[in-house]
Amino acid sequence: MTISSLLTQRLRAAVADLAPDAQPQVSAASDSRFGDYQTNVAMVLAKALRGNPRQLAQQIIGKLDVADLCETPEIAGAGFINLRLRPEAVAARFAELASDERLGVPRPERVKTIVVDFSSPNVAKPMHVGHIRSTILGDALARIAEFIGHRTVRDNHIGDWGKQFGMLLVGWKTILDQDALARDPIAELERVYKTINGAIQDEKAGAPGETPMGRAVSEELLKLQSGDAENLGIWREMIRLSQAQFDSVYGQLGVRFDFTHGESFYNEWLAAVIASLRERDIATASEGALCVFSDRSGKPEDDPFLIKDQDGWRDNPAMVQKSDGAANYTTTDLATLEYRMKTWSPDEIVYVTDGRQQLHFRQLFAVFRRWHPELAGSVRLAHVWFGSILGADGKPFKTRTGETIRLSDLLDEAEERALKLVSEKNPELPEEERREIARIVGLGAVKYADLLPNRQSDYVFSWDKMLSFQGNTAPYLQYSYVRIRSIFRKLDEPFATPARIELTEAAELGLAKKLFHFGDVLPQVLDDYRPNVLANYLFELANTFHSFYEACPVLKAEGATRANRLALCEVTGRVLQRGLGLLGIEAPERM
Repeated sequence: MTISSLLTQRLRAAVADLAPDAQPQVSAASDSRFGDYQTNVAMVLAKALRGNPRQLAQQIIGKLDVADLCETPEIAGAGFINLRLRPEAVAARFAELASDERLGVPRPERVKTIVVDFSSPNVAKPMHVGHIRSTILGDALARIAEFIGHRTVRDNHIGDWGKQFGMLLVGWKTILDQDALARDPIAELERVYKTINGAIQDEKAGAPGETPMGRAVSEELLKLQSGDAENLGIWREMIRLSQAQFDSVYGQLGVRFDFTHGESFYNEWLAAVIASLRERDIATASEGALCVFSDRSGKPEDDPFLIKDQDGWRDNPAMVQKSDGAANYTTTDLATLEYRMKTWSPDEIVYVTDGRQQLHFRQLFAVFRRWHPELAGSVRLAHVWFGSILGADGKPFKTRTGETIRLSDLLDEAEERALKLVSEKNPELPEEERREIARIVGLGAVKYADLLPNRQSDYVFSWDKMLSFQGNTAPYLQYSYVRIRSIFRKLDEPFATPARIELTEAAELGLAKKLFHFGDVLPQVLDDYRPNVLANYLFELANTFHSFYEACPVLKAEGATRANRLALCEVTGRVLQRGLGLLGIEAPERM
């Protein structure tokens, strides 16, 4: 149990007579000058009980049993209760932390099954810079959930079906360059697609209506959907070539999946989904298509099937079958959701995509709840959406020529830029070691820059900022870890944490207290799916460590003082390494 949880438990016991149903919280203080932990329970209860908050705070303090952990509680402002840990309690707690492999992170009261749907690239298209946010954010959430102790299912829902394959099949049979395909399969498939699509657009410009190329595309697509052996073979080869590209990028990023199911995996269930929606009167015919409309059961502003314009609220239905009888993304996602519920019985399903898909997922979740109320009540469905990556001009990040940046090219450039920095700082290191450090630093910089902002915000991509060794960056945190490891390389013998810990200096106590917060931070990340909470904590921890290191000599200290300070360094290093690792970032031993 973390200190904040322990104090919360005792606070609830103290207010039980006053408000039996109250669930007050103790949290880390926002300003250490006023204490280490605080609660506003007196102000909250004063409103309900119509009392004076400061008098109520004094009454609560009289029943609050924290003498073994804290100095005498203090009342501040309108009724805040501030708690300051006793030095001996800090030392005792730190001794427990030093021997804890989980670094103070409590195991969950109930182990949940969490499905994380992330990355989701498209077959026959290069993974580009837009895929990085979903991939890195989803990977970090999966890592954190798994470390906390939940059963985590990483599912990559790739785009391997749809109209574009009609164009690709026509192009494969007519204009494919086999040599180019061998050199760079994805680039050649992209060229084929763009060429055929361009030809269709040219034909349409000259003659409205269905064109010869358009008919050829429709014919090839129909053959694929009907199970034609030749077209299925070509389609499977496109998937194989694409998966090789995906695996290369994921390997470079250190990202893994438990399952990779394309949209086509769910094709056999689509007809049943549509039939079930019809039978239950959830979907109704509309202009030849099949749609789900609002059931008018809630507030219009909360209803994803309504939209407001100058004339008031009007229907904004979700289509589940097109007028030509074809299914669409919503149909496939409903089949996917049903499959996941029946296969894994998850407590949470997390979809990590960009913010443009907010309406789609609001409608998807609403349709599923009406379709399967017996399943929907047992699962938390979350759309974890994120903003865009922008260039220095404030527009979507692209190459100088205006093209979308390939993710593999971006990652390679990150490593090369980091190699230049590492070579400037440590030219004496062997090239192989410099390249390995550059890989860790470069990829870490890109990941951290993506995870640091509030995920719903856009951010400006800046090589100089993300690769800086100053400020809130991955290189700064990695350097902090390296600095700690360099301390232990100077020791004459392996370090062992002393059986008895005593901390007296303010900087020693401050660092220990900051380390205690790690156990609170990780569950907070999962509450709202925000890894930036962990990133900011690690930055604060690194700053706290550097302040401690400047104020408290470590190797020059003697006896028990030296051992205690080495223990603080050792635990700080482990927390930094573990925290970075949960963000998918490695920590090198040297830089």
